[in-house]
Amino acid sequence: MAEKIVSPGVFTKEIDASFLPAAIGDIGAAVVGPTVKGPAMVPTVVESYSEYQSVFGDVFKSGSNSYQYLTSITAENYLKHAGRLTVVRILDGTFGGANATILTTGSSAVTGVNTATGSMAMDKTPASIGQVYKITQGTDVFKFISSGDGGGDASDDSIRFFTNGGTTGAHITNLVAEINSVSALNVTAVSQSTGRLGLTASAAGTSGNGIVFQTASAASPSTFGTAASHNGVAASPGFTVTGGTDSAGTSETSFKLKTIADGAIMNNSSSIAQTNNILLSGSKDNLRWEVSSINEAKGTFTLLIRRGDDTNKQKQILETWNNLSLDPNQPNYISKMIGDSAVNIDNTDSNDPFLTYSGSYQNKSKYVYVSNVKNTADYLDENGTIRLNSLSQSLPSVGSGSYEGSFAGGTNGEAGFDSLGNVSGTYKAAAYNFFNSINSTNSQGFRLNNTTSVQGGSAYIEALNLLKNADEYDINMILIPGILDNLENGHHGIITKAIDVAETRGDCFVVYDSADYSVTSLTTVTGQAASRDSNYAATYWPWVQIADSQTGQMIWVPPSTVLSGIYAFNDKVAAPWFAPAGLNRGGLDTVIQAARKLTHSNRDTLYESNVNPIATFPGQGVVVWGQKTLQKKASALDRVNVRRLMIKVKKFIAASSRFLVFEQNNAQTRERFLNIANPYLEQVQAQSGLNAFKVVMDETNNTPDVVDRNILYGQIFLQPTKTAEFIVLDFTIQPTGATFPE
Repeated sequence: MAEKIVSPGVFTKEIDASFLPAAIGDIGAAVVGPTVKGPAMVPTVVESYSEYQSVFGDVFKSGSNSYQYLTSITAENYLKHAGRLTVVRILDGTFGGANATILTTGSSAVTGVNTATGSMAMDKTPASIGQVYKITQGTDVFKFISSGDGGGDASDDSIRFFTNGGTTGAHITNLVAEINSVSALNVTAVSQSTGRLGLTASAAGTSGNGIVFQTASAASPSTFGTAASHNGVAASPGFTVTGGTDSAGTSETSFKLKTIADGAIMNNSSSIAQTNNILLSGSKDNLRWEVSSINEAKGTFTLLIRRGDDTNKQKQILETWNNLSLDPNQPNYISKMIGDSAVNIDNTDSNDPFLTYSGSYQNKSKYVYVSNVKNTADYLDENGTIRLNSLSQSLPSVGSGSYEGSFAGGTNGEAGFDSLGNVSGTYKAAAYNFFNSINSTNSQGFRLNNTTSVQGGSAYIEALNLLKNADEYDINMILIPGILDNLENGHHGIITKAIDVAETRGDCFVVYDSADYSVTSLTTVTGQAASRDSNYAATYWPWVQIADSQTGQMIWVPPSTVLSGIYAFNDKVAAPWFAPAGLNRGGLDTVIQAARKLTHSNRDTLYESNVNPIATFPGQGVVVWGQKTLQKKASALDRVNVRRLMIKVKKFIAASSRFLVFEQNNAQTRERFLNIANPYLEQVQAQSGLNAFKVVMDETNNTPDVVDRNILYGQIFLQPTKTAEFIVLDFTIQPTGATFPE
């Protein structure tokens, strides 16, 4: 309403035209793939490689070898030059974190009294090559086969070979040694004096009951439980370990802890610890807990979260939670302090999955959350004394319990490892393939037969569908290392999905790999690129060799793992609208050599087919020598720098203009938009991103009809700066005395 003025005078008012929208935060890439640990299928932002290592791990063991997932190598290269990365860890099938139960002070622990044992006569067992013995422990099966040299063990210990020995005594002795070398077994073998083989559970109690030992003859190595014979006398077919008993006890839960990280690698449960309470399965990647003190008068206690491989004398404390309470009416209530939120993925059967959170309090711990709390409501009365003496019995016992503060119950689903380097997942019949061994049926442990089964493919699709939500996940690039287009099956479909997500969002770019290491034919590589047409993706070739910074090994990796670092470096020293290629910004300093040294003709063949070559130049090293997108039609958008310019400009202006939504649709609001767009585009132009631009938002395109439909309409015309990819120089030789042209 206009101000009513009656008598003459001077009237002033203020109009604040200096409003500036909040700047948009840092935007980084997203990498999707398997990691050592961490929350699975939950897009998680890290801001440094050290934070990535803390959350997702780095080096892991497979048998006696050490590896890194390609996800970790990609993250390391990217975070050298960038400050934000969204990581989606892949697990498929039924997976989950580990948990620990913390008992009350009023509990009396159940302890083992008698140890389970079992034995059988071996003197009638033929000491011959090919004899097979099987130990079944829960769902895990371990086979022991006599052979000439004892070599050739499976990496997951599921098949072990031992030297036959020639005599029954030597045969038994070697078998006993082989059984005892498998750390995953909860029994100890012994050669008894009467030619018997015995198994004794590793700990007293009922936990050892039910472990089964069976034999099979060399003639029928797959038929277990049938007695073999020696000199016409039948040998024992096997036995079951029995006789373990527990003491009576009362176990009452004070609270439970669950790991935020998923997977079997979080398991380290054992009632037997080595000197200084070292857990047999403790590692730098899992956890242990300790209640260091309680105060019954106040109803409080202190909880420590420690590293899984520490000792009682040298504790590596990751988090300390002081003054915790079981009273839900107090501000220091354990669930409020630590958090009790579990993440679930809903609507997984559609193309629109989303995350939901159960629990009442956001997680503040980086490692665990709380459940099953035995509440002690109103622990103290108005005088500050214990309301009921029995409430103090609900407080947790001091110490780490009978299982040394360990965790159990973590599962990998389809594929993964435990903390000892053993394969632990549905797919464990074959060794996992890494780096240049990746093939169509095994990519870092995932079979990827298609994009719908729980063999890895469905998890990748689900992760990419989550990233499709541009309002929740702010990213500008998608990386899927280990997914190779020529391997077809799930690989091809996952890449198709990634490009579809980028095109649907309109604000991110896909860098993917077109072929596995074994491919040497340019025709195969160009043929894969020819099947795609998008300006939201680019591919590079060939593979490159690097020195793994964590293991020191020389490994072959697909180009996308190092291209992540090139894109990040390009954006740090220049801007997205500069080409991430050439000697200035495309030098691959960490690369030792390319799998193939391309000729000029090779590079021409690749570039004509929209495959960006990785070239090798004497004295200058390995260099990215191309910046084409996969768009077939010739236009400005067939270049990476122009597509990334558009992504950057659209993302900034769209995010900044969000502050204008629901404002009045008038000239003042249009002016505010121009005051956002024009200065930013002038800055881009000054930094060589644009030759020219024009922004139109006025009455010419915001007609009364447009305004009446609640639309604020703007037009932005851009002339991107092109890169000099082809430098043509004419050298003219002239005779003596000739004059040079002006």
